[in-house]
Amino acid sequence: MLNTTLCYILRGDEVLMLHRVKKKNDINKDKWIGIGGKFEPGETPEQCLLREAKEETGLTLTGYRYRGIVTFLTEKPEYDQDMHLFTADKFEGELRVCDEGDLQWVSRDFLDTLPQWEGDKIFLRLLWEDAPFFKLTLQYEGDKLISAVLNGKELDRN
Repeated sequence: MLNTTLCYILRGDEVLMLHRVKKKNDINKDKWIGIGGKFEPGETPEQCLLREAKEETGLTLTGYRYRGIVTFLTEKPEYDQDMHLFTADKFEGELRVCDEGDLQWVSRDFLDTLPQWEGDKIFLRLLWEDAPFFKLTLQYEGDKLISAVLNGKELDRN
Protein backbone atom coordinates (compact mmCIF):
# COMPACT_ATOMS: atom_id res chain seq x y z
CA MET A 1 0.00 0.00 0.00
CA LEU A 2 1.28 3.44 -0.95
CA ASN A 3 1.85 6.21 1.58
CA THR A 4 1.02 9.70 0.37
CA THR A 5 0.34 13.17 1.73
CA LEU A 6 -2.38 15.65 0.87
CA CYS A 7 -2.42 19.22 2.12
CA TYR A 8 -4.90 22.04 1.91
CA ILE A 9 -3.09 25.36 2.17
CA LEU A 10 -5.34 28.04 3.65
CA ARG A 11 -5.25 31.82 3.12
CA GLY A 12 -8.12 33.49 4.93
CA ASP A 13 -11.30 31.92 3.54
CA GLU A 14 -9.46 30.59 0.47
CA VAL A 15 -7.86 27.22 -0.18
CA LEU A 16 -5.05 26.53 -2.65
CA MET A 17 -6.39 23.88 -5.03
CA LEU A 18 -4.74 21.95 -7.83
CA HIS A 19 -6.88 21.39 -10.95
CA ARG A 20 -5.39 18.18 -12.36
CA VAL A 21 -5.32 18.84 -16.11
CA LYS A 22 -1.69 18.37 -17.22
CA LYS A 23 -0.69 14.72 -16.69
CA LYS A 24 -1.61 11.85 -18.98
CA ASN A 25 -3.18 8.73 -17.44
CA ASP A 26 -3.95 10.67 -14.25
CA ILE A 27 -6.45 9.00 -11.90
CA ASN A 28 -7.28 12.54 -10.70
CA LYS A 29 -7.74 13.98 -14.22
CA ASP A 30 -10.01 17.06 -14.23
CA LYS A 31 -10.55 16.85 -10.44
CA TRP A 32 -9.72 19.64 -7.98
CA ILE A 33 -7.55 18.38 -5.11
CA GLY A 34 -5.06 19.62 -2.55
CA ILE A 35 -1.32 19.33 -3.06
CA GLY A 36 0.83 16.36 -2.12
CA GLY A 37 2.27 13.12 -3.35
CA LYS A 38 4.02 9.84 -2.65
CA PHE A 39 6.53 9.26 0.11
CA GLU A 40 10.14 8.76 -0.91
CA PRO A 41 12.03 5.95 0.87
CA GLY A 42 12.74 6.84 4.50
CA GLU A 43 10.50 9.92 4.56
CA THR A 44 8.16 10.77 7.42
CA PRO A 45 4.71 12.20 6.64
CA GLU A 46 5.96 15.68 7.60
CA GLN A 47 9.08 15.43 5.41
CA CYS A 48 6.96 14.31 2.44
CA LEU A 49 4.49 17.14 3.07
CA LEU A 50 7.19 19.82 3.09
CA ARG A 51 8.99 18.42 0.03
CA GLU A 52 5.81 18.01 -2.03
CA ALA A 53 4.53 21.48 -1.08
CA LYS A 54 7.82 23.05 -2.20
CA GLU A 55 7.97 20.99 -5.43
CA GLU A 56 4.36 21.58 -6.47
CA THR A 57 3.80 25.17 -5.32
CA GLY A 58 7.18 26.80 -4.66
CA LEU A 59 5.95 27.57 -1.13
CA THR A 60 7.74 26.67 2.10
CA LEU A 61 5.21 25.69 4.74
CA THR A 62 5.98 27.25 8.13
CA GLY A 63 2.76 26.33 9.97
CA TYR A 64 0.79 23.14 9.43
CA ARG A 65 -1.38 20.58 11.26
CA TYR A 66 -1.54 16.82 10.81
CA ARG A 67 -5.31 16.22 10.63
CA GLY A 68 -5.91 12.54 9.89
CA ILE A 69 -5.25 9.44 7.83
CA VAL A 70 -7.48 8.51 4.91
CA THR A 71 -7.22 4.97 3.54
CA PHE A 72 -8.33 4.50 -0.07
CA LEU A 73 -9.33 1.00 -1.18
CA THR A 74 -10.07 0.25 -4.83
CA GLU A 75 -10.48 -2.72 -7.12
CA LYS A 76 -6.93 -1.93 -8.33
CA PRO A 77 -4.52 -2.59 -5.42
CA GLU A 78 -1.83 -0.43 -7.04
CA TYR A 79 -4.03 2.60 -6.25
CA ASP A 80 -4.69 1.63 -2.60
CA GLN A 81 -3.06 4.11 -0.25
CA ASP A 82 -2.82 5.59 3.20
CA MET A 83 -3.02 9.33 2.70
CA HIS A 84 -1.71 11.53 5.52
CA LEU A 85 -3.91 14.62 5.54
CA PHE A 86 -2.68 18.08 6.54
CA THR A 87 -3.77 21.69 6.53
CA ALA A 88 -1.34 24.59 6.46
CA ASP A 89 -1.99 28.24 7.24
CA LYS A 90 1.50 29.71 7.28
CA PHE A 91 3.91 29.72 4.36
CA GLU A 92 6.67 31.71 2.70
CA GLY A 93 7.68 32.18 -0.92
CA GLU A 94 6.00 32.81 -4.22
CA LEU A 95 3.53 30.51 -5.93
CA ARG A 96 5.00 28.92 -9.04
CA VAL A 97 3.58 27.03 -12.03
CA CYS A 98 2.91 23.36 -11.25
CA ASP A 99 3.60 20.67 -13.85
CA GLU A 100 0.72 18.48 -12.55
CA GLY A 101 -2.10 20.98 -13.00
CA ASP A 102 -3.24 24.55 -12.47
CA LEU A 103 -2.93 26.03 -8.96
CA GLN A 104 -5.70 28.39 -7.94
CA TRP A 105 -6.89 30.04 -4.73
CA VAL A 106 -10.55 29.06 -4.31
CA SER A 107 -13.10 30.34 -1.80
CA ARG A 108 -14.14 27.59 0.64
CA ASP A 109 -17.78 28.48 -0.13
CA PHE A 110 -17.18 27.78 -3.85
CA LEU A 111 -15.15 24.60 -3.34
CA ASP A 112 -18.13 22.22 -3.26
CA THR A 113 -19.14 23.26 -6.78
CA LEU A 114 -15.86 21.98 -8.30
CA PRO A 115 -15.38 18.41 -9.63
CA GLN A 116 -13.96 16.36 -6.73
CA TRP A 117 -13.95 12.79 -5.51
CA GLU A 118 -17.04 12.04 -3.41
CA GLY A 119 -14.85 11.00 -0.47
CA ASP A 120 -12.92 14.28 -0.61
CA LYS A 121 -16.12 16.10 0.32
CA ILE A 122 -16.34 13.96 3.47
CA PHE A 123 -12.84 14.73 4.74
CA LEU A 124 -13.05 18.39 3.69
CA ARG A 125 -16.20 18.72 5.82
CA LEU A 126 -14.27 17.19 8.75
CA LEU A 127 -11.44 19.69 8.21
CA TRP A 128 -13.79 22.68 8.04
CA GLU A 129 -15.58 21.48 11.20
CA ASP A 130 -12.15 21.27 12.90
CA ALA A 131 -12.72 17.61 13.77
CA PRO A 132 -10.08 16.01 16.00
CA PHE A 133 -7.51 13.70 14.37
CA PHE A 134 -9.46 11.06 12.45
CA LYS A 135 -9.15 7.80 10.53
CA LEU A 136 -11.33 7.61 7.43
CA THR A 137 -11.50 4.59 5.11
CA LEU A 138 -13.00 5.16 1.67
CA GLN A 139 -13.75 2.26 -0.66
CA TYR A 140 -14.30 2.92 -4.35
CA GLU A 141 -15.45 0.92 -7.35
CA GLY A 142 -14.18 2.99 -10.24
CA ASP A 143 -15.26 6.58 -9.52
CA LYS A 144 -18.12 5.49 -7.24
CA LEU A 145 -17.72 5.65 -3.46
CA ILE A 146 -19.28 2.47 -2.04
CA SER A 147 -18.24 2.72 1.61
CA ALA A 148 -17.02 5.37 4.05
CA VAL A 149 -15.94 4.38 7.57
CA LEU A 150 -14.99 7.13 10.04
CA ASN A 151 -13.15 6.06 13.19
CA GLY A 152 -14.52 2.52 12.84
CA LYS A 153 -18.16 3.49 12.15
CA GLU A 154 -19.87 3.29 8.76
CA LEU A 155 -21.12 6.70 7.63
CA ASP A 156 -24.66 7.08 6.36
CA ARG A 157 -24.11 8.96 3.10
CA ASN A 158 -27.78 9.44 2.19
